[in-house]
Amino acid sequence: MKAAVYENYGPAETVSVTEIPTPVPGRGEVLIRVGASALSTADWRLRASAFPGGLWLAGRLYAGLFRPRNRVLGTDVAGVVAAVGPGVTRFAPGDRIFGFIGSGGHADYAVAPETAALHKVPEGLPDAEAAALPFGGLAALVFLRDVAQLRPGQSVLIVGASGGVGAYATQIAKALGARVTAVAGAENADFLRDLGADEVLDYRKDDLARGRERHDLVFDTVGATTWPMMRKVLKKDGLFLPLNFGLRDLGHLLRARIAGGPRMALHVNDDRPEDLAALVTLLEQRKLRPVIGARFPLERIVEAHRFVEARHKRGAVVIDVAEPAEQRLRA
Repeated sequence: MKAAVYENYGPAETVSVTEIPTPVPGRGEVLIRVGASALSTADWRLRASAFPGGLWLAGRLYAGLFRPRNRVLGTDVAGVVAAVGPGVTRFAPGDRIFGFIGSGGHADYAVAPETAALHKVPEGLPDAEAAALPFGGLAALVFLRDVAQLRPGQSVLIVGASGGVGAYATQIAKALGARVTAVAGAENADFLRDLGADEVLDYRKDDLARGRERHDLVFDTVGATTWPMMRKVLKKDGLFLPLNFGLRDLGHLLRARIAGGPRMALHVNDDRPEDLAALVTLLEQRKLRPVIGARFPLERIVEAHRFVEARHKRGAVVIDVAEPAEQRLRA
């Protein structure tokens, strides 16, 4: 089968499309014929060994100290179950499924445990749109609903609101009943208002730390702000919640606890099937929609990596593993 493989950490050119053996599902596993897969911020950080905030060693211990432990990236997929291993009960061959599998999605076939964050694809949803949903949608849902416990009527400032997580956070915050102030480039203002943002600030011109409004939550999806910078725009019991964090943020967390007033929280979310099911419910209620900023065929995976690494993408970047015409037939 074809797969985008990287043997060493490095620039985008370290990834190449080559032939590797098709995986075989073991006990409790499903084999997915991939139609589309997302290429996320996590993928380029793993490929480049670009772990944030002094966490290089921890990142290498997780991904492989000297070379990548998983040669094929791609956490989010959508496709068709091609085969199942012994003991599988959730899915059967022929089922259209999508979700978060951890790695291996940038290939014709991928294997995942049936207990992973997988779900049947809603009727009529193309593979590309299904693959665009899990990475950003799951993070946004868990951080806003569970960590921040966002409630109707509260005010949230979303930094990086047009990105891979931010575009979903904007929609989910509105679905939870919050007032949303989105921070992004001015060129994304209409796009974000269409997603539900009540106000859009231009990160190039507006001084976020001098805002007059006091927010219940600042959700930074891109690592552009810090707790000391944003505490002035938070209410007394407000929360600063960064998606990405490093060693410096551990110090800020301690300072926040000692100082009192606006709080700070650090979290790493699990990817659970019940949370993916919650996203499907929001999708069916038309409170959430997949956001695709760019699409690339598997053969242009290097170009896709460069695009994501530039950090100016809107929503998700999708890799068409199967031909789009084949995806349409499946849908």
